[in-house]
Formats: sequence, structure tokens, C-alpha cells
Amino acid sequence: MRLFLAVFLAKLVRFAARLRGGGSAFPGLVLLRLIPDVLRRSLESLPSGVIFVTGSNGKSTTTAMLVGILRAHGLRVFSNPAGGNLPQGLASALVGGLSLRGVLAADIAVLEVDEAYGPQIAQRVTPGWVVFTNIQVDQLNRFGEPEAVFAMLEKLAGYATTGVLVNGSDPNTAALGATLAARGVRVEHMEVSARATASAQHGLVAAPLFFDDVGELPGDPSASVMAVAGSQVDLGVGGATATVAMPHSGLHYAVDAALAVAMASHVAPGFSLPRATDALAQSTPVYGRGEVIHYRGRDISLTMMKNLPSLQANLDAFATPLERVWIAVDEGTPDPSWIFDVDTRAIGSVSIISGSKAAQWALLLEYRGIDYGSVVEDTRAGMDALVGAADESSGMLHAIVNYEQMMLIRRIAGYKELEGAS
Repeated sequence: MRLFLAVFLAKLVRFAARLRGGGSAFPGLVLLRLIPDVLRRSLESLPSGVIFVTGSNGKSTTTAMLVGILRAHGLRVFSNPAGGNLPQGLASALVGGLSLRGVLAADIAVLEVDEAYGPQIAQRVTPGWVVFTNIQVDQLNRFGEPEAVFAMLEKLAGYATTGVLVNGSDPNTAALGATLAARGVRVEHMEVSARATASAQHGLVAAPLFFDDVGELPGDPSASVMAVAGSQVDLGVGGATATVAMPHSGLHYAVDAALAVAMASHVAPGFSLPRATDALAQSTPVYGRGEVIHYRGRDISLTMMKNLPSLQANLDAFATPLERVWIAVDEGTPDPSWIFDVDTRAIGSVSIISGSKAAQWALLLEYRGIDYGSVVEDTRAGMDALVGAADESSGMLHAIVNYEQMMLIRRIAGYKELEGAS
């Protein structure tokens, strides 16, 4: 009875949150307060266990791709598609998936997990596998240097009951994997060929740390990115190869796809590479990561600037310099000084800059000699100005935004449901 009442109340709170625009983690907070061990009770009993996906960048996309591949293999998958990767965000996703009796109709859970909160979440629900995407220069106000993230992920790896999968072409996660393997942990990995790495102007945007000799990753890679040409990716798994047309261009998307395929090869029943690549071809960009929204009859592509390497990787994916660009950044990025390290040659001109951090971007564009138009602090006004200034022949409009502005922009455009659960 207690579980029924807790789930009922959390669903009621979720309904109220939807009425005001959705995207709230408050339903999960309510559920956790009433049933503190609800994640463990709901997820650890799943037949195929729990997979965590974490790292500096690529978590959301890798998670979404892995979910799609596993579903294509017949598994019922629970996940947190809105990217709520803190305990309350995971619980909010769970509110949507649980029946009133507290039953979750799933075979496996694939959870995007925040790097800093990984060990805390692992204390609430134990992962069988942990997937590590990369360790790059991240939000300086949260993490400082990549060494801090390495320590967090190393601690999280200790909770994995089956093993870990690492990006073997990221020097930091490769070192993490070699360190864990030396301790007897099962370590699988994927790799990116030199040819594929060269397809992006700045490669994998790695931030190598300094390690003593930690040895090599054990065994052969579970999957390989063999070549990347725009949105076309050549993947290899266990001697078999396949070419897939991805829904978005860029080396970083290819890496995320290979991580998803590699993990699926170890957990999907009767894993099939053709089935996996079909799922990848049918996937859609995660919200804010190349997602296209519609507003007042125009298409706007959203590119989220989380940190230096993520923005650089996204800019590298564009074949020609962008025109008709809107940049929107607010206090959700407390210190945007890192933008001065970004290679901005992929930005041809900027139409509108908005948000409380508009002045920093205006200064950068001025310094780089990139033309820009109006500086409009209000987001809705900036959005209307962008659309109003573009004629029908202008083609795709591009918005480069931080997370908080992306959430606001989606709400303004009427995209109110971010939780993804029914």
C-alpha cells in the first residue's frame, strides 16, 4: 500500500509538472523521499540487469543509441531519455514507467549517469556494466581538471558487477580500462581507426593526462569505427563490417554509435550487426544534440554547448561555415571563458546573440572578425527575431545554446514533454 500511494502521489506531481511545461525532476524527488530505495527495488530485479553510461561527453547519444539497438533485438528497455542523470532525474523517469502497483515492464535498464554522481547512484542501484565514453575538459566550475573526473569514474567502476566498456581511443578512458584490467576487472573496449580520426579537423578532441605505464587494454575491440564520411560510418564487429547512414554527421556520433554497438554485442540476445545498424539508421538525434525543432513555420537545428570539446566536435561536423546562426547562453554556463579556445571557423556569421552571457560571445565574435547582428537578452525576443529575419529561401536556421536555454527554447516552441516516458 505504501508503494502504491508513493507512486500515485509522484504521478500526480508529474501530471502537474506537465501542465506547467514538463521537464521537472520534482516527481522523482517526491518518490525518493517516500521510497528511498525505489531505484534498487525497481531495477535490480530486471532479468538483464542495469547498464550505466557515463563520461564527459556523448552520454545522452550513446544511451539513446544503445536503447534503440537493444529494443531492435526484442528487449524491453527502461531508460532516462530526457537526460535527467542525477538521482532525482532517474527517479522522475521511473515515475513515468512504473505502474501504480510499482511494477516496471522492462527486461533491462540503460541509464545515463552524471560523472560526479555516479558512485552515489551506484549505491542506490548496482550496475552490471558501466560504459565510459571519454574523459575530456569539462565544466571547470564543477570538475576543474580531467584528473578529478578520472578519479570519479575509477570509483564508479568499482561498483560494476559484470564489467566495464571503455572508449579505447580516448587516452584517459583507455588508461582507466588498463588500470582496471590489471586489478582483474573484466574490461571490453571499442576503438577508432586513424583514418576515421582524421575525418574530423580536431580529431577526438582528447585531453590526455599523464600516467605511468598502465599497460594495454586486453583482447580485441568489441567494435571499431573504421571510416567516417559525413553521416556515413563504417563499423566493424568481430570480423564483420557494415556501413550505416547516421541521422547526423560527425566523428563524435560515430564514436557514440560504436560504443552502443559494442555494449549491445555483449548483452543483446542473438546480437546481429545488421539489426544494430538498422536501428542506428532509424535513430533520431537526442534533444539539443542536432535535434531540429519547428517554430513559426521554420526549422531550427539545436546544437548544445556543454563544454569546449563538445562544441568543437559539433562545429567540426559541419561541412561548410554556418550562416543564420543564433547563439543563446545564460547563467547556466557560469564561466564561458572557454569559448575563446574554440576554433570558430565553422561559424560564418551570427544573426542574433541572446541570453545573459551574450556580451561574452559578442566579444569573441568581434575578436575573431565574425559578423554578427543584434544582441537581444530575452530568449523569446531573440527567437522571434531570428525567424522574422529569415525568408523562406534561407534554409535551416542554427541555434548554438547551453542546456538551460535549450530547455527554454523547446518550451517556447511547444516541445513540452522531455521525460519520454508514457
